[in-house]
Amino acid sequence: MADFNVVLTAGDWQTGRVNTVVEIPKGSTLKIEWDRKRAAFMLDRVEPAIFVKPANYGFIPQTLDEDGDELDTLIVTDEPLITGIWLEAKVIGVLNFEDDGDMDYKVVVVPADDRDSGDSINSLDDLGERWKQKIEHHFAHYKDLKKPGTTKVLGWGDAEAAKKVIEESIERWNKRDA
Repeated sequence: MADFNVVLTAGDWQTGRVNTVVEIPKGSTLKIEWDRKRAAFMLDRVEPAIFVKPANYGFIPQTLDEDGDELDTLIVTDEPLITGIWLEAKVIGVLNFEDDGDMDYKVVVVPADDRDSGDSINSLDDLGERWKQKIEHHFAHYKDLKKPGTTKVLGWGDAEAAKKVIEESIERWNKRDA
């Protein structure tokens, strides 16, 4: 397997297009994480069945979020995407999220070429309030059985806010060894 942080860039984020790598398929209880030191995926843990992922979960290569990991993505598709594939995605917003006191943003994306929807999803509003409520509920409670009260959903930002988070995460990546 290739090291995604070597073979891919973050993409053309200024125009709202990013490369994202799938870690966890939608509907999974497996917490699969990219291990940057080994350039491989690892199973970190198995979550209780009540905490299945409501969206595909991934990361943007060559970024570092404030928590020290690559910047997370929530990849919106009707079907689960398999671990280890990557896609060009359109940025539509960001979930502002705090985990154990660290900001842990979730950039919301859709496939850049979605012929099924006619590329009709361009903002968080296009996903509807119920979708946002499900995501908020998941992230507010997914650690309740192990570490209750350690997560906080701090609201949503639009695509421009997401691009700012991406830019800061790229800057952090570029300074990581400086």
